[in-house]
Amino acid sequence: MAIILSIETATTNCSVSLSKNGETLLLKEDYSSNYSHAERLHVFIDETLREANIERHQLDAIAVSKGPGSYTGLRIGVSAAKGLCYALDIPLISVSTLEALAHQVKAESGLIIPMLDARRMEVYSAIFSSELKEIRKIEAQILDETSFKAELLKGKVSFIGNGVEKTKEIINNENAIFVEGKLPSAKEMSALAFSKYKKSDTEDVAYFEPYYLKDFIALKPKPKK
Repeated sequence: MAIILSIETATTNCSVSLSKNGETLLLKEDYSSNYSHAERLHVFIDETLREANIERHQLDAIAVSKGPGSYTGLRIGVSAAKGLCYALDIPLISVSTLEALAHQVKAESGLIIPMLDARRMEVYSAIFSSELKEIRKIEAQILDETSFKAELLKGKVSFIGNGVEKTKEIINNENAIFVEGKLPSAKEMSALAFSKYKKSDTEDVAYFEPYYLKDFIALKPKPKK
């Protein structure tokens, strides 16, 4: 038996789940448009464990969404996960944010493209089959009218994530299916984390870093008028 606490903070959704053998038992999340990780993450962790009547020492592993995504959001989630792993002396499991997001789509055929919003017309995306097998690895790409043209010529393509809004503005194709209003959640992390746990596919707690994909760029504040 494996009881795993999963943490998802790559976007504005502050999400925590508790699972047993890959099945989600409890889910706490703030599915809003504002970042609340600093205020809510540890509260959600405590509430989840208390409601499940699980003590921290009963956890077998901590899973964390590794990115890509918000720099600050990922740092908060990974820091919390590392702290728990150190304190409890249990393994750290990392889960691809885009892979977990793709698992929200139930498609009988075609492709699934999870995408997260980056700056301007850029997104982080990957491509999965309807069986959720990775076909193209994660990339940062600039969207234009030719984006995913080859994939759309082959059949239906389901786009999901907060990059969908600007994607639908420039892609007009009958094979495009836009799954709107969806963000990565710790719920889909449960099965993925358990699969890794069974294979002892874990991270070095001391050296693990989130997958930012691009270097963080701190913008200078605009001069006051």
